[in-house]
Amino acid sequence: MTMPTARFPLGPFTPSPVNPILQPHGDGWESANLYNPAAIIEGDEVVLLYRAHAADKISRIGMARSRDGIHFERLGTPVLEPEQPYEQAGCEDPRITRIDGTYYLTYTGFDGTTAQLCLATSTDLHTWTRHGPLFPGFNTWRTLPYGPDQPWSKAGVIHPEPIEGRYWMWYGEGALYAATSTDLLHWTPVTDDQHPLYVPTPGAWDGTLVEIGAPPVETEDGLLVFLINNATATSPSQVHYQCGQIAVARRDPATVLAKMTQPWLRPHTHEDTHGLVPNVTFVEGLVHFQGRWLAYYGQSDTTLAVAVHDPAEQNWRTADRTPHEAGR
Repeated sequence: MTMPTARFPLGPFTPSPVNPILQPHGDGWESANLYNPAAIIEGDEVVLLYRAHAADKISRIGMARSRDGIHFERLGTPVLEPEQPYEQAGCEDPRITRIDGTYYLTYTGFDGTTAQLCLATSTDLHTWTRHGPLFPGFNTWRTLPYGPDQPWSKAGVIHPEPIEGRYWMWYGEGALYAATSTDLLHWTPVTDDQHPLYVPTPGAWDGTLVEIGAPPVETEDGLLVFLINNATATSPSQVHYQCGQIAVARRDPATVLAKMTQPWLRPHTHEDTHGLVPNVTFVEGLVHFQGRWLAYYGQSDTTLAVAVHDPAEQNWRTADRTPHEAGR
């Protein structure tokens, strides 16, 4: 879907003063932590599919709806919860795309040892058909000197329009990769796990890992803009999660053309810096709603927040502030 107001870099974004907009509650499946939401527009509402769990840390995916993008009402029961062996320890970190009336949900299936990128489809957002792990044997940490030394894949975003007859997905935690499909169910990596399209930048704010954020936004000049979760280690046991952006050309979807040199979102509030995993602002949802861009993110793996960009009020380009650098 082309958004005529989209530009690279997209923003600036301002965290909402009413954050967190969703918090854990009750004594059941979402009583301890609620975070990392996918987002999509459904009619005149924003729908969030979020990760939540009780003290047992077994994640389920819940749903909430809003008519203003800020104040949400929850469904109250999970729409996706562990059923299969590959997800017995949690259904985590959803991203969502709608294509021809079908919703394609990518999520992490965690079996207690291995995390794998999985796919589920639905026509109503409530009943989901699982299609299992997408890249068995693939390790998106393969080229890095740390991280899991075993099959591991997380975080997949799908562009809703085919490019030269194929659909594209970008995925990965640690480093980023791409895959293509003709039926949206079976995906083939563009390269093996030894050849990522984007890796961390040693010594920089994205120096420890990169992870895909929300599905891409297409600009009027043929770019695809991605929100990217980046991390840098502040100590051997602590990682600081921030969010940047990268751009690829629609004509060459496997090549990063530009990236922001500084994050557009970083931990700064109490909720951002205190929680299950401190110092985390982790974006997974982005929508254009009622003239504004809304980016939804998890705060320290504990609460859920939104940052807002209104193109009518401010733009990095018109303000002569372009925090990005050219790539290849």
